[in-house]
Amino acid sequence: MSSDDPYSRLKALERMGIVTDYSKLYRKTVAIIGIGGIGVVASEMLTRCGIGRLIIIDFDKVEKANLNRLFYKYEHVGLKKVQAASKTLKEINPNVEIVTYDINVCYNYNKLLEIITTGGFDGKQIDLLLSCVDNYGARVTISKGCTKCDQIWMNSGVSEDAMNGQIQTCIPGLTACFMCAPPFVVATNGDESEIKRGEVCVASLPTTMGVVAGLLVQNALKYLLSFGKVTSFLSYNSKQDYFPSYIIKPSPDCSDDVCVQLTEQKLELAKSLESESNKLSDLNTESTSMCDKIKGSFCEYGITILANDNTLVSSDDLGVSPIAGANIGHRFEDKSTKSKCSTSLISAEDSLEILRNKLSYLNSRSQQ
Repeated sequence: MSSDDPYSRLKALERMGIVTDYSKLYRKTVAIIGIGGIGVVASEMLTRCGIGRLIIIDFDKVEKANLNRLFYKYEHVGLKKVQAASKTLKEINPNVEIVTYDINVCYNYNKLLEIITTGGFDGKQIDLLLSCVDNYGARVTISKGCTKCDQIWMNSGVSEDAMNGQIQTCIPGLTACFMCAPPFVVATNGDESEIKRGEVCVASLPTTMGVVAGLLVQNALKYLLSFGKVTSFLSYNSKQDYFPSYIIKPSPDCSDDVCVQLTEQKLELAKSLESESNKLSDLNTESTSMCDKIKGSFCEYGITILANDNTLVSSDDLGVSPIAGANIGHRFEDKSTKSKCSTSLISAEDSLEILRNKLSYLNSRSQQ
């Protein structure tokens, strides 16, 4: 292990069998929206890990009130957050390409779509978007933009009392978007600026921010480098050290029509996959019978799917059967017979690794 290689301790994950090729991270692009308590810590972690290109988006300035958290210094007060963050991140790791946008995504929606679809290497779509904003309006905008572009993204946030936090992975058409199960203020079209808080300001603890940022980046690395189990929804209660985890399914009542359409499309692909699977299963049964006759012993078989990266994914990894992919979303019934209130948004039947395998195969099918 070379002490001159800044990534030597990270590459050790290969020798330990955790990841197969750590260098894949050097060609990945991640966009972070919101360079505050969570976002700036997440950007530092990804920079130290050697992400290829990091896009940071924020329109705010560094204030003294920000200094109780991590990263920012007194010398940064008055500077744009993206300016201060970019300078420090480049000093931490000059090998990472830092791209900055001093914009409010709520008022620059088309620019957000452009960043998502062309911000990656060679003008391609980015690999992942991390939402670290602190208001519902921005989250709604990000959710709609990522759903429209079929972009996988991860949401994060901390409660106003700084005691709780959460992260959520959103895979358009397979897991819930932000509008599928929105907070009350969003669902009722309320104005969050009118929420009465009295004279109490929003609290902020560097500890809670650090924990949530760590969980977020760990989840991002698991997704980008294909190791471990990617978390769908993980909550953090600092008072009780409680970490509940869920799978949140898309809602057929989602107010985002694009989300509903994507879910229906991937449901149809899953049904098509089931039909092809049944045919392959029949062929495999005949093949097994032939093996028994020739070899006189049982010949095990299983349906194997070739994913986009040419890795073999067993049917066991995909779930009980390929059509189980349809169960990630609600079963779409006739609107006239379906209850207006969905009660099965949360489930833990599938791990997110299973969902990701399904997504990879469904995407490969749609591109053929």
